[in-house]
Amino acid sequence: MYMENPSREEMKQILNDTKTIAIVGLSDKPDRTSYQIGKALQYAGYKIIPVNPIVNEVFGIKAVPSLKDLKEPVDIINVFRRNEYLVEIAKEASEIDAKVFWCQLGLEDEEAYEIAKNAGMKVIMDRCIKVEHALTR
Repeated sequence: MYMENPSREEMKQILNDTKTIAIVGLSDKPDRTSYQIGKALQYAGYKIIPVNPIVNEVFGIKAVPSLKDLKEPVDIINVFRRNEYLVEIAKEASEIDAKVFWCQLGLEDEEAYEIAKNAGMKVIMDRCIKVEHALTR
């Protein structure tokens, strides 16, 4: 199976159309990459929903323990968890209303790709959402 990301033009359109991003693994520690990228996305105007069972809130926003606990639809599920968790997260993602399953730089898994794609989501793997956002401005 060949995993293929959308073109840069498609990613630009995805980011332009996006309003809400659920960030799986968003940390409340300012020195963590997920925190820094989440903060940059929030600053860029996106609504951020932290998805992390071990934090209460990030950026003053109440965290939800898992994707199953989301109370509203999201445009992008942005994942900051290690590769071994991607299949489980993709399965959870396939049960909610999301348009895009986006795994951060260094994260990719063929089975997770297939699960998300078969659920009707656009799938982006091994790409930093903050970098792509900066490139599309």
